[in-house]
Amino acid sequence: MRRLDQLRVKLFADGADMSEMLEMHALPYIKGLTTNPTLMRKAGIANYHSFAKDVLAQITDKPVCFEVLADDFAEMERQAMEIASWADNVFVKIPVTNTKRETSRGLVKRLTDRQLKLNVTAIMTLAQVREIVASLNPNIPSYVSIFAGRIADTGIDPAPLMSQALDMLKENTNAELVWASSREVFNIFQAEAAGCQVITVTNDILKKLSIVGYDLTEYSLDTVKMFYNDARKSGFTL
Repeated sequence: MRRLDQLRVKLFADGADMSEMLEMHALPYIKGLTTNPTLMRKAGIANYHSFAKDVLAQITDKPVCFEVLADDFAEMERQAMEIASWADNVFVKIPVTNTKRETSRGLVKRLTDRQLKLNVTAIMTLAQVREIVASLNPNIPSYVSIFAGRIADTGIDPAPLMSQALDMLKENTNAELVWASSREVFNIFQAEAAGCQVITVTNDILKKLSIVGYDLTEYSLDTVKMFYNDARKSGFTL
């Protein structure tokens, strides 16, 4: 297993808590940041525009991904243009379909032809990858985000799918494959082995990176001590 400083896959911090985003941004091994409406709702964000502007005022040197909010493609396009205007380091997140199952491939083509940098998100099938790759402008940087964690939640190993997706992306050297919706630290090393260029990782997982490579015998002892100490603190008796 590689050390963190030897990883080729780029770690993007996924979250919506401003203080944690700034903390992660300061780490040299965090290469970008992402968020989404669900994370922002959980974080209690009340004003999307103000939140985004505050983030971008302080994070200027790494990619930051913000998502459109609409379900109608015309409104998605308007929102995408606005979001892209906020800063040069912004990538606009476009869902692979809307809620009516209609593909966003036409919108992706229009936006990338207008030079917008996109992160096409919520992808889970190779058919979706194929049509999105065909719609991207090969001259414009973009991310293709496959939700590997959610795929794994269904009992399917996402690794073979990621490898096949990488083959599809070979025709577009400006498009990078993202292992999204990570569930555990090991996903970072799975993404590395698969050859993904990026993995998005939530802060709770990123905070576990300090134990990467930790001796398992010591980790076993730490766990035993934790159980013992918690039993004593709880005052349990038999």
